[in-house]
Amino acid sequence: MSRATGEVVSIHISPEAEGAMRSIGTVRAVPGRGLEGDRYFRAAGTYSNRPGTGREVTLIELEAIEAMARDNEVQIAPGDARRNVVTRGVALNHLVGREFRVGGVRLRGVRLCEPCSHLEGLTRRGVLDGLVHRGGLRAQILTEGEIRVGDPIEPLEGVPVEAGPTGVVAH
Repeated sequence: MSRATGEVVSIHISPEAEGAMRSIGTVRAVPGRGLEGDRYFRAAGTYSNRPGTGREVTLIELEAIEAMARDNEVQIAPGDARRNVVTRGVALNHLVGREFRVGGVRLRGVRLCEPCSHLEGLTRRGVLDGLVHRGGLRAQILTEGEIRVGDPIEPLEGVPVEAGPTGVVAH
């Protein structure tokens, strides 16, 4: 049996590339597409035309945003991180190559979501350095369903651990 290790703190989507992120309470996750209402669901995100996977949903730890404020003196609102799901109480880096559940939706951690200069340009100076190795997780949606603020996040037991594209092995 799996046990909850975290929870969804907030959910954010933007209908267009570089558009403002909107905070919502519930979102529908669709395998192969992403989160309804988000730019990547419509293949309209900045990186939609680039090869690779992991653009269906992105997650970031609230603790990482708080650590950046504490350690780097760079403060941003959770939605400004431009990740879809803000979490608390779960080590997202450990979910690369693993399946996990967010509420009733099964996801697979694909690779780390390292920050880039584009993110820093849309937010503020220092975000790139402040989120290195703690910029979150890119995930693939495996089952359709709703994700809600307050939903538990549970790693799935018995699912094989494998190295993701980054070479990081989840433990």
